[in-house]
Amino acid sequence: MKYDIVIIGGGIVGLASAMALSENRKLKIAVIEAETSLAKHQTGNNSGVIHSGLYYKPGSLKAQNCVEGREKMYRFCEENNIPVERCGKLVSAVSKEELSQLEMLRERGEANGIKGIKKLSDREINEYEPHATGLAGLLIPDTGIVDYTDVCEVMARIIRQRGNEIFLGTRFTGIKKFNDGITLRTTKNDFLAKNIINCSGLYSDRVARACGVNPDVKIVPFRGEYYELKKEKHHLVKNLIYPVPDPAFPFLGVHFTRMIKGGVEAGPNAVLAFKREGYSKTSFSLRDTIDTFTYPGFLKLAGKFISMGLEEYYRSLFKKVFVKAMQKLIPEINENDIKSGGAGVRAQALGKNGSLVDDFYIVERPNMIHILNAPSPAATAAISIGEKISKMAAENFNLN
Repeated sequence: MKYDIVIIGGGIVGLASAMALSENRKLKIAVIEAETSLAKHQTGNNSGVIHSGLYYKPGSLKAQNCVEGREKMYRFCEENNIPVERCGKLVSAVSKEELSQLEMLRERGEANGIKGIKKLSDREINEYEPHATGLAGLLIPDTGIVDYTDVCEVMARIIRQRGNEIFLGTRFTGIKKFNDGITLRTTKNDFLAKNIINCSGLYSDRVARACGVNPDVKIVPFRGEYYELKKEKHHLVKNLIYPVPDPAFPFLGVHFTRMIKGGVEAGPNAVLAFKREGYSKTSFSLRDTIDTFTYPGFLKLAGKFISMGLEEYYRSLFKKVFVKAMQKLIPEINENDIKSGGAGVRAQALGKNGSLVDDFYIVERPNMIHILNAPSPAATAAISIGEKISKMAAENFNLN
């Protein structure tokens, strides 16, 4: 079980990195994934949006990789017959306080190279989304929808076709370093690797520490809970309808998303999860909870955002409160129009000073690369991120 590179994590970032590296046919690459199928966590539980790059600070890794990666994702899907649609989305300002933020989003989007952004009046909003409301809006034509699990299956096929291997049901448990490489311990086999890349998402900080690296962040899990519109109400949403996000918080707020395989999702709210794989309200892990609540950065974060956090929990517990958030964008929607949907858990890196890490965060050490924060738009940007990881690996691992 000897490899030039072992990648820990079978989500879209790990697979995109493996796919980019596999272009070098001399390399022997393995991807190890703890679950029995690929894309089981953040990748497989998001809403399938191909983001345009509207929200991200110009010059940031998010902005650069989202804009580049978006077009690469569309091209990859088209070349591999993966269903995809560049449907566009509406961002609606529903209060006077949001108008200045909407204008800032437009300026940021144009600075990031997004073409075709259109400002909409309250009447023009209804030309694109007849049931939506707002004082003003932005139409973002480059936003699209796809099923990222389908994308991952194609990436995996390409990786295998190039002579590399993917091991499912193989959970990383630790390493030992020797002169001839690094031995990765897993629940199945040991792997001898010259180099490793950590793309383990919800466990990326723990994997880094197990590798002797101080990540300087803690992964704090946030659960996003969704509702689905009942079939007879799908007509209320033509494509995607988003609110103006709160600039102080890294979540986009309750929005409506038409999905590529049918149906319309509404959500998510964002609540602290008491388990790193905590997909239900009752999910609980004593270790994960202690890990979060004893971290100084979390205590500082809680002090700053306690009122917002309580509002999110209130909305999580009471359906009618969730519906009120939906009604800000679509006033005619009511409790009978929706049913419970799925949930996802976001691996949010948190600094010791209580700041939510707002950009992709990658740490390099000799023979190691650790991706420690890759939230949205990581799926959109995955191919671009994978190519950049490949270039970093070429230098760090002396692959040339």
